[in-house]
Amino acid sequence: MREFDRLFRSRNPDRAKAIDLLVLSACETAPGDKRAVLGLAGVAVRSGARSTIASLWSLKDDSAVEFAGHFYKSLVAGETRAEALRRAQLSFLHGDRGRDAPLYWAPYVLVGDWR
Repeated sequence: MREFDRLFRSRNPDRAKAIDLLVLSACETAPGDKRAVLGLAGVAVRSGARSTIASLWSLKDDSAVEFAGHFYKSLVAGETRAEALRRAQLSFLHGDRGRDAPLYWAPYVLVGDWR
């Protein structure tokens, strides 16, 4: 966590040049510990990223790719980050591909700016 924080701060000393949205699509990037309550996502926001999307538990690669596709489609269409995340979750919840279980749509959290 310290190394990630140091890397982020050295790359991003000026808030105007901050990363707007960082998506950590690897498994378990949101759980943290006493020092970083929201894991890598919290460290990234605390270090200067405006928003971070991370996961609370292990993900299956194919469902993570599909989820990201739904998320980015909504984001490009002009939805806020929070709404794009919600729509991606609903696409799984109401989809017909057998991915309506929380295992597939619930692990994602948005930390930081929701707009």
